[in-house]
Amino acid sequence: MTPGSPRPPQDAVTVRRLRVGVGVVGLALPIVLIVGHGIVAGRPVLLDSLSGYYHSELRDVFVGSLCAVGVFLISYRHRYPDDLISTVAGVLAIAVALFPTAPADPSRAERAVGVAHQVSAGALFLLLAVFCLALFTRPDPTVRPDPKPGNRFYRACGFLILAAIGLAVASVALPDDVRDTLRPVFWCETVAVFAFGAAWLARSDAIFRAAHPPREDTSRPAEPALP
Repeated sequence: MTPGSPRPPQDAVTVRRLRVGVGVVGLALPIVLIVGHGIVAGRPVLLDSLSGYYHSELRDVFVGSLCAVGVFLISYRHRYPDDLISTVAGVLAIAVALFPTAPADPSRAERAVGVAHQVSAGALFLLLAVFCLALFTRPDPTVRPDPKPGNRFYRACGFLILAAIGLAVASVALPDDVRDTLRPVFWCETVAVFAFGAAWLARSDAIFRAAHPPREDTSRPAEPALP
């Protein structure tokens, strides 16, 4: 912000920080889970998926992060259909946190809960791709001037999420020993979460900058026009 620019309203700053928080959680969650679990285990160990950390010492971090993102998405208000999609995505994020993935030797009830988890996670990732491909790339009449789109970046993030989902599903066909070695679902989920976090941060910053552009510094005299 330049010396001559007005301070944006406090509400706008608060909303921006909340929006940035969602992106930061998306970018930081896989790293925190890997590092935290490695510290507790005494060596770097990757689990089968991000959801697998529910059954580790990092359960509170996993559940708390998803619930925090879910509550913000449910509370988020912008315009239709963004409001509806963000509300559904928030409910799904909380469902992913509260309905854990099935453990190694599940009971019938745990298997049913695991199915609910997988359905919720799959639907959530699809909606995150919708944000990047459809919502972030639209003109925004609620903000003047309209934020600079950066559509190539948003679409790249959206297609990256879809590709990660497809590869995660396809990896089921791999032999068990290959999946145990490569952890394809973990890496696919990590890439999808990173892609959405980056796109959300970029869009949040673009909206804020468009709504509160810096004012030119008028304290210095204007340069004389050349003849």
